[in-house]
Amino acid sequence: MGLGIDRATMTPRVPTIPPAPRSIQKGTPLKLLLGQEAIECLANNLQTVDAGFPASRFCESARTGLEQLAIMQRGLHIAKALHAFLPGNYEEAVQVLMASLTPEKSDTEELGLAGFFYLPHSFFVSEYGQDEQHNSGNDPFETSMLALHALTTRFTSEFAIRTFLIKQQVRTLEKLDQWITDPNPQVRRLCVEGTRPRLPWGKRIASFVADPKPTLPILELLKDDPSLYVRRSVANHLGDIAKDHPALVYATCERWMRSGASSDLRWLIRHAVRYPAKNGDARALKIRAAAKSSAL
Repeated sequence: MGLGIDRATMTPRVPTIPPAPRSIQKGTPLKLLLGQEAIECLANNLQTVDAGFPASRFCESARTGLEQLAIMQRGLHIAKALHAFLPGNYEEAVQVLMASLTPEKSDTEELGLAGFFYLPHSFFVSEYGQDEQHNSGNDPFETSMLALHALTTRFTSEFAIRTFLIKQQVRTLEKLDQWITDPNPQVRRLCVEGTRPRLPWGKRIASFVADPKPTLPILELLKDDPSLYVRRSVANHLGDIAKDHPALVYATCERWMRSGASSDLRWLIRHAVRYPAKNGDARALKIRAAAKSSAL
């Protein structure tokens, strides 16, 4: 398995992803990011690293029934087509998928919406990456974690990691603890965003909705992260918690303020309590006012 050759130019073929806008365009459905062009590009990438991959049959299967599906449904639909045509053994299939990835990014915000190309890849891991029956009886957890780490440096694994947190919470949190200090901000952000109790578009993690304390050490360690991308995620995570446990969030923010919060942390705190403050919650309003004046 290796890079194919473009016989017309005799140069190595390399994986690519389709171009995409930086932001959602008015009147253009997001689901179109995973249309025929993306499917054909995915097939070509896989055939580049595995000449035996049945690209035509995969494309036909992935396109069938696609039209009526929304973006997340399309990601899952294409992942199921991948499962039908990649090697039957999960680790072998993941090896092909990972070999077909484009180079990693330290900041995938610069990709705009192009990263959604990798949504089927992450669905493949979340759907088939915990069951030994897909992996010749062997535990696929470590293979799945390596794949999610690789994918989050191209797009995000915040949706896929949630199935692991639901089914193998302790084990997955231990892995995220190792990633908190990763040099790539995308990976550090995954530790925060992937554990949000009520992540939009993602599966709700009922245990964290009921008791968010297991995620608090992650927020504590990353609240002063040098990347705004990570700090914004911390604020949004706290906002999630505030929907069910406002007193816990308020106490956390007040403690951070008393510890001499930096201007970046004060912004995070204001962002974290913006919704209850907007709804007139007196304690949230006081915290926001204090974070603006840096006094509590």
